[in-house]
Amino acid sequence: MFSHIMIGTNDLPRAKSFYDALLGALDVPPAFVDRHRIFYRTPTGTFSVSLPINGEPATAPNGGTIGFACASSEQADAWHAAGLAAGGSTCEDPPGVREGAAGKLYLAYLKDPDGNKLCGLYRMPAA
Repeated sequence: MFSHIMIGTNDLPRAKSFYDALLGALDVPPAFVDRHRIFYRTPTGTFSVSLPINGEPATAPNGGTIGFACASSEQADAWHAAGLAAGGSTCEDPPGVREGAAGKLYLAYLKDPDGNKLCGLYRMPAA
């Protein structure tokens, strides 16, 4: 359904450092820089971070979350730890299992240095 996701930043080098570490925990190679943007391209989609083209400050969406697929709960924990070590901040409940209509999910939430809410998600197999 989606070709890419792009979010804004006010500090491109800081964003690249943060997302290189965060997405590196998911085995995604470091971003390449294209003028005022960075790109992470994978077979399942593209994630990008950009300085706002209009010159206004980048702001985080209120109520928005970007989810990254994890292969295991251990990978979600490594993703969360990498994000915190690279300058992110924790938000929501601590990483762990949540149960609901979608089944068992292992979720790890954090915010990037620009305030964007992120989630590392592992869909646990049915028992």
